Amino acid sequence: MIAPTSMFRSASIAIALAAAAAAPLAAGGPLGTLPLGRYLCELPGDAAGPASRPVEGAWFDIINASSYVTDGGDGTYLLTGDDVVFTRGPMRGARFERTGVRALKRTDLTGPLAKMRCVKTGRTQ
Repeated sequence: MIAPTSMFRSASIAIALAAAAAAPLAAGGPLGTLPLGRYLCELPGDAAGPASRPVEGAWFDIINASSYVTDGGDGTYLLTGDDVVFTRGPMRGARFERTGVRALKRTDLTGPLAKMRCVKTGRTQ
């Protein structure tokens, strides 16, 4: 026969594990990471010219797990569902929406840079 305290402990552990597994979903989606490589940021072009216009100095490299590097230093980001938030480093506070496997749209800007997107172009350089 199983002792009541042992059953209570097992039930408590099962409940805690179930709650922990559900927590990322409640916070905006499952945790994830971006594909490794360089992301170049650009603005959309128009029908009379090039399809896009690079934003000078706007790039970052995803180097491993949840880490990135820019000319200004390194930092970390958090990907939940399709929402990307840079949490530490030179891009701290920057917010993006993942719009494709290799594309991010900046969501925290206004004015001329409001339509900025960053596209994975290849390996880290």
